[in-house]
Amino acid sequence: MWANATFADDVAAGAQVSLDGMQLAQTDLTLEQFVNEPVGSAIPEPVLAPEVVPIVAPTRIALLLPTRSEGLVHVANAVRAGFMAAWQHEPANIVVNLVETGDVPQDVLIAYQQAAAGADIVVGPLTRSGVTAIVQSHAVVKPTIALAQPEASEAGLSPGLLAMGLSVEDEARQIAALNGSGKSAMKAVAISTGVSWQRRAAAAFVSAWRGMGLQAEAVELPMNGGFIDGNGLLELRNRLQSARPALLFVALDAAQTVQLRLAIGGEVTTYGISQLNPHAREDWATATPLLDLEGVRLLDMPWQLQADHAAVMTYPHLPANPEQRRSTDIERLYALGIDAYRVAHNIALRQTDFTIDGVTGKLTVHFGSGTPRFERTLQPAIYHEGVVRPLDPQ
Repeated sequence: MWANATFADDVAAGAQVSLDGMQLAQTDLTLEQFVNEPVGSAIPEPVLAPEVVPIVAPTRIALLLPTRSEGLVHVANAVRAGFMAAWQHEPANIVVNLVETGDVPQDVLIAYQQAAAGADIVVGPLTRSGVTAIVQSHAVVKPTIALAQPEASEAGLSPGLLAMGLSVEDEARQIAALNGSGKSAMKAVAISTGVSWQRRAAAAFVSAWRGMGLQAEAVELPMNGGFIDGNGLLELRNRLQSARPALLFVALDAAQTVQLRLAIGGEVTTYGISQLNPHAREDWATATPLLDLEGVRLLDMPWQLQADHAAVMTYPHLPANPEQRRSTDIERLYALGIDAYRVAHNIALRQTDFTIDGVTGKLTVHFGSGTPRFERTLQPAIYHEGVVRPLDPQ
């Protein structure tokens, strides 16, 4: 189950010096010479033994990724590349071992148990179903940094597990908090299609909005031939004219949001999650501006938005394929790998409460006594002249 490639630092170790019989004889002769000298003679300085440097065993990190899954091998390799890029920048006294799995939850669980038996920290799994299987089996026996969220019903049930995966639900909740906190009367409409991630994002926004005592409703638009159904858009336009919401939350991608705006106009302030940003940061220079999204606000990670961010400038980027456009999802998973190593590194140093200005956002971590807590604050952005540009945090 363990991959053959192991990456490690050389561990510096001091050797204790002892005196053999010949050295003792020489020392005795030297001492006799000074004993026979007058009392007033100079006394030699004592010879100090060299300081002994203890050997510190390296921290062993198991990186648990679904590289044996045909459907997930590319995303697993992106996370692995980011993780190793961060390790190469700051290897410390850490050994990283790749533990390969498939995508079947039982396979992931078995691999996790083997990884935990031979490691000090486990990073992974990468799938929601894999994390849920580990939590439900009460298998967490070593500090574990999951790269996905468990099912909502299982969240917070494993004291040794910190979930730091990228989450559309967390993005939706952050948008709700940014716009609804402290407000007394503000109606919002959350718009999605029947796609799973869109439904989850819309539901998270509505729940958070209502949790602040505000009005919110969810609208699910039907699809037809890969596009939002025109009749559904017409019905939505009439509904919005009657309801007059102060804010639209769109759990949609950029192409769908263009279609939405062409149908309903841009009068209502519109917010969305990172899926509204269809290009890697470097590719916007040659991309066609999306002028129909002018003024739409969103959240995304510094890796996708801020070339001058200190951490973004620190780590190498994935090599570009000249024959195709960069995948924004692969870029985000590469960035997740970078931040996952940085969190693991701090835990290896036995830090329990810390913050990191990461490439995926500002990270706040508690991994001491009690339930682990993780929070990622993303970077606000806006479409300006058809291009996504970062905003100052609100």
